[in-house]
Amino acid sequence: LTPFMHRIQLPRNMIENSMFEEEPDVVDLAKEPCLHPLEPDEVEYEPRSSRLLVRGLGENEMDEDEEDYESSAKLLGMSFMNRSTGLRNNAAGYRQSSDGSCSVPSLRTMVVCAIVLVIAVSVIMVIYLLPKCTFTKEGCHKKNHTMELIYPLATNGKRFPWAKTRLPSNVVPLHYDLVLQPNLTTTKFAGSVQITVNVIQVTWNIILHSSGLNITKATLTSAGWNQAKPVAVLEYPIRDQIAVVAPDALLVGQNYTLIIDYSSNLSDTYYGFYKVSYKDEHAEKRWLAATQFEPLAARSAFPCFDEPAFKATFLIKIQRDEQHSALSNMPKVQLSGIVQDEFSVSLKMSTYLVAFIVANLKNISKETNRTLVSIYAMPQKLGQVEHALDTAVKLLEFYQKYFHIEYPLQKLDLVAIPDFQAGAMENWGLITFRETTLLFDNKTSSAMDKKLVTAVIAHELAHQWFGNLVTMEWWNDLWLNEGFATFMEYFAMDRTFPELQTDEEFLKVRFKTMMKDSLNASHPISSAVQSSEQIEEMFDALSYIKGASLLLMLKKYIKHDSFQAGIENYLHNHSYGSTRSDDLWDSMNEITNGTLDVKKLMKTWILQKGFPLVTVKRQGKSLHVQQERFLRSVESENWTSDASYLWHIPLSYTTNKCNPFLCPYAYLLDQKSATIELQEEVAWVKFNVDMNGYYIVHYAEDDWNALIDLLKNNLTALSAKDRAHLINNIFSLVGIGKVPLLKAFHLLDYLVKENHTAPISQALFQVNLIYDLVEKRGMQDLAARVVDRVEKLLRSKIDQQTWTDDGTISEREFRSTVLAFACSHHLGNCRTTATKLFEEWKASNGTKSLPTDVMKTVFTTGAKTDDGWEFLLSMYTSSVSEAEKHKMLEALASTEDVRKLIWLMQTSLEGDLIRAQELSHIIATVIQSLPGHLLAWDFVKENWEKLIRKWHTLNLETAYIAQPEMHIFLTPQVKTFFESKSEKVSQLRCVKEAIETIQLNIKWMERNLATLQQWL
Repeated sequence: LTPFMHRIQLPRNMIENSMFEEEPDVVDLAKEPCLHPLEPDEVEYEPRSSRLLVRGLGENEMDEDEEDYESSAKLLGMSFMNRSTGLRNNAAGYRQSSDGSCSVPSLRTMVVCAIVLVIAVSVIMVIYLLPKCTFTKEGCHKKNHTMELIYPLATNGKRFPWAKTRLPSNVVPLHYDLVLQPNLTTTKFAGSVQITVNVIQVTWNIILHSSGLNITKATLTSAGWNQAKPVAVLEYPIRDQIAVVAPDALLVGQNYTLIIDYSSNLSDTYYGFYKVSYKDEHAEKRWLAATQFEPLAARSAFPCFDEPAFKATFLIKIQRDEQHSALSNMPKVQLSGIVQDEFSVSLKMSTYLVAFIVANLKNISKETNRTLVSIYAMPQKLGQVEHALDTAVKLLEFYQKYFHIEYPLQKLDLVAIPDFQAGAMENWGLITFRETTLLFDNKTSSAMDKKLVTAVIAHELAHQWFGNLVTMEWWNDLWLNEGFATFMEYFAMDRTFPELQTDEEFLKVRFKTMMKDSLNASHPISSAVQSSEQIEEMFDALSYIKGASLLLMLKKYIKHDSFQAGIENYLHNHSYGSTRSDDLWDSMNEITNGTLDVKKLMKTWILQKGFPLVTVKRQGKSLHVQQERFLRSVESENWTSDASYLWHIPLSYTTNKCNPFLCPYAYLLDQKSATIELQEEVAWVKFNVDMNGYYIVHYAEDDWNALIDLLKNNLTALSAKDRAHLINNIFSLVGIGKVPLLKAFHLLDYLVKENHTAPISQALFQVNLIYDLVEKRGMQDLAARVVDRVEKLLRSKIDQQTWTDDGTISEREFRSTVLAFACSHHLGNCRTTATKLFEEWKASNGTKSLPTDVMKTVFTTGAKTDDGWEFLLSMYTSSVSEAEKHKMLEALASTEDVRKLIWLMQTSLEGDLIRAQELSHIIATVIQSLPGHLLAWDFVKENWEKLIRKWHTLNLETAYIAQPEMHIFLTPQVKTFFESKSEKVSQLRCVKEAIETIQLNIKWMERNLATLQQWL
């Protein structure tokens, strides 16, 4: 999937197993509604487990590590006070002398203690001397030791026979036969699924997932039965689970076939089996149906075992209207009459990778290595798919050679969906995309558009191996899918399309991810998750970018050949299987063969949140290095101490006397501090070469001064990535008070000599953060002085730019960045030139070609006037180029006219004239302006319920809406709003991150405002 913790909150009407895994200090059931009232004689104590049991319920044994010897007492409502209270009470029996020491306890206290001790010993003896005895009112009964639990109630009031979020492993799916009949007129669909299952452990129930499906019939059959037998189906919608109650015990080793008929509505969200409206080439409204199942939505299209480790094969049949066509993961093998498409049996795969589309689409195709690659789009946009086809073929060939594993399917379809929430989805053999991430128009798509399309295709094709062929066992290790796909995306582009210079883009996203990871609200990239909310929160920048960054760091440390061999080993060892993080490290260790314990090293990175700050002090020929956690702390009551954090850091460094054959040098810092001895004294040292490591570096003052002098006098001694890294690090250190703000600005003075995109982009990003803080506090004069300071550094660069598409990709991106900054801040004659180009384009009724790299800047400038804005909107509604429409929409959302901004957001929410998928893009643009950031926040508050329903509770889009840029100084309002929604909402990680960042912004201003005013 390409994207554009707190405690699980248990429902009040149930008690589930997770309660035993993490219990509060006090559980008082007198305050909880009781679904299972127990008669006194139904309560049993089982000595070795201390569980509350309901006689005759359940057959599922609990794991040993879930045992909790206080659970029974707590569940029975006994008010155990917390430990601190207990300690206070215990202390009451002692008298304190005037000097503060404790005297001997009183005689009364000693007698009471002795009695209590005798009773306790007696109870313990009974419990442990009669381990097989279960006590009830009637006395002692022999009983086996199955761990029986309190079970929830199904919708019909009967006991639901499973009490966990995760499905049991006693029954596993082998194969699905799925028949679907979507009706695009009524927007409903009917379905029938036959699931062949194998029984691992004897059971009477088959537990699987179903969400929002109206089940009309269910039967069960087996080779040993004469005929199919009707079965009861119990539903527990809180966890999207159903239980099929078998008429007889299901025997170990036997296969059974479960047949379920059902119906449902096509979803009007972006999740599950959903409907999309669009305009065809004749401007007629049409409908299509498509799927988005990751992570938890296959269950809303058909009953299934909807967890990634439950892999199976699928045979899919789609019944459709004659005028439509259907696509699925596998090639079409048969047409029954004119209305049913049957697809060949799939390879063994997870449910979230199943996909099907019913639509009117056109395609172009090309064959490579016995695989037919096809790009599908709306008929009127077929002319924009050529670049995607060429790119997909080249990347598919590259991955097959690099992994030494052929792509295993006969076809690979890439489909542009006109209304699609994510950037793309890697369904095996049927990858779905937003139109902006697959279509490329030579007339209107810029260099950055080309890079985006190529990157997304590279990401999704990498998933065909990382995620599809080998899948993470559970969502806690989502990074194995997304981190690897992100890493391979940049690596493959660098190898296959070096002219796109994607390493600079990778550097930029690493900087942004580290800002997020430096918050206390961050999380380890491998984190325990259970609930749907926790699972969806894993789809964030840390799983994607931090995961990729750690793989880059490992690759640089163990060298490319060993890394590639480890990847091959991993894929070969686990093809068609499911894995955990340790499986990857074990595969790497087989290659390093004892020279390096990769597992030991990498566990310090994936199981700890955040990243290290490495402080370097140079003394003669010695480099003293030490590590600590880099934390932007607001010193809240929940602040996590960094004393226990220790990473194994593969340090890299270079000096002015670095041997070209040995440079950069490497050192593994696996202690809190160490000393590195150089062969000779050096004038300067730079750590984290090319920012290939995931850590920030702080230097002693003399070393910072030496690096600043180096930038001013000999900047090419360091690479462009190293120069960008120094800018990022010094401003990050300003944020935690390690470096004064003036020193950071002093470093920026060298920019008058800088001609590379990466350092200037990073400098503009850091200065823009400061500009936003000042401007949105209403300090316009100070904000203007910030811009003036930057203009003095970049004036010659701005004046040198031409309004063309000439040059390398890097030069073209540099032009886009610099001119966008200049025009947005009225620098030089930028707006004059942009306005002239816009008026010429407008006079030609939009037929005149504009340079694609400056098109957005021209549109944004033109939209400042009412006439320009209205003309741009009319062109937006008629354009067939998604790249052009994307730029137009951003320009429309850049106006400072409040009424227009409200209309844009509301119209996108309605999803007709402007697609709902664009709302997050509109809001992200609106919040950049002074009038817009408060307006956007008000819009989100007023439409919260609609937004949650349309974009699903924890989708990345919703998380993006909660970004702190919307409300830089509104901490009380933001906290109050989210707390008023529900405890579940207020505990969302994105909400915590927003509030923490707001507090950090306030703290930054308190620390640096006076310096900023004085210096400027």
